[in-house]
Amino acid sequence: MNIILFDEKDNWTDLLPISFTRPIADIRIGILTIAEKWQHLLPEARISYKPADYLTVKFATEETGDDIIILSNILPDADLAARIAALQHGEALIAAGKMIALRGTLQQFEASQRSADITVDDVDSIVWLYDIFLKNDAQLRADFDIITRGRTSAPIDDSCTVIGRRDQIFIEEGATVQGATLNTLSGPIYIGKDATIMEGSCIRAPFAACTHAQVNMAAKIYGATTLGPHCKVGGELNNVVMIGYSNKAHDGFLGNAVVGEWCNIGAGTNASNLKNDYTEIKLWNYRTHRFLKTGLQFCGLILGDHSKIGINCMLNTATVIGVGVNIHGAGFPRAFVASFLEGGSAGYTDVSVAKFFDIAKRMMARRGITLSDSDKEIFESIYAIADNYK
Repeated sequence: MNIILFDEKDNWTDLLPISFTRPIADIRIGILTIAEKWQHLLPEARISYKPADYLTVKFATEETGDDIIILSNILPDADLAARIAALQHGEALIAAGKMIALRGTLQQFEASQRSADITVDDVDSIVWLYDIFLKNDAQLRADFDIITRGRTSAPIDDSCTVIGRRDQIFIEEGATVQGATLNTLSGPIYIGKDATIMEGSCIRAPFAACTHAQVNMAAKIYGATTLGPHCKVGGELNNVVMIGYSNKAHDGFLGNAVVGEWCNIGAGTNASNLKNDYTEIKLWNYRTHRFLKTGLQFCGLILGDHSKIGINCMLNTATVIGVGVNIHGAGFPRAFVASFLEGGSAGYTDVSVAKFFDIAKRMMARRGITLSDSDKEIFESIYAIADNYK
């Protein structure tokens, strides 16, 4: 079975800046990325992407001529995976009047050419940026069941305090969890391989710390929160999704937020997730070039890859920050900051590609990772189109 996860242009644009640097299916929600969910549900499948053209240098499309093409923002479950696996050539799955999957060729999918329609109940998906944290609770629970089914957790250290069911805690081998309070009354807690939960941390489920993630001493974390691989956090978090390799290691508040990869949030920084007048929140939308109503009362920071926020910064409710941004200084920066800028409330200057690469190389070297040629090509492409997304 050859699966191609297809990025629809409008959906990809609505998920910027998180989708600037990755296919939609490479977004983490729950414990796993969307692509990893499909791989767990259909383990025999070979999976590739059909992303924005400039991303193909890193995320290539593998075609056979008899492929299963699926909209990449669809959140899979076992029933949907079984229906997709049963598709015959030319058949399409239709949900809410829209084709979400087809067995055939990419050309047929893009032209909506099919021999038969199979209607399924409405499926879950991520359409807006805030869907990532809004739907993290349900996805974390589902992923926990997928990952832990039939497996035995490493033992819970006697120094930990457990409130609720102990069988809702799964600790992978190599993880260190000592002196923490783990509350599972509201769901599961997953601690990945070689992750560290330090003493004094208080964690309320649902929660996931992926491979090599670290929770620093006395952190306060509310669900539904996901720390992607190699993330380090401290202070207070509430319903946050960190995709991977990012730090918020010190005191400060972050809530109802999405943080990309290779980001750093400085000590004492606080990001509002609620307006003082309790009115509906508007969030910047890259496709329409304006702030759109969300229907939400709670929405915090959206932070694109390789962006940094200095110490003691203050961020307005629902601030959207692009790729390669460096925020610093006193006062509140504006609620939308385009990519490759440096500054704050006093104004911004452009960050050159050369300067961006120097910063990225230094940060990645701390984790023993090299900025690849394909990554450089992707960032150069984003830099070239950045003015179109202001």
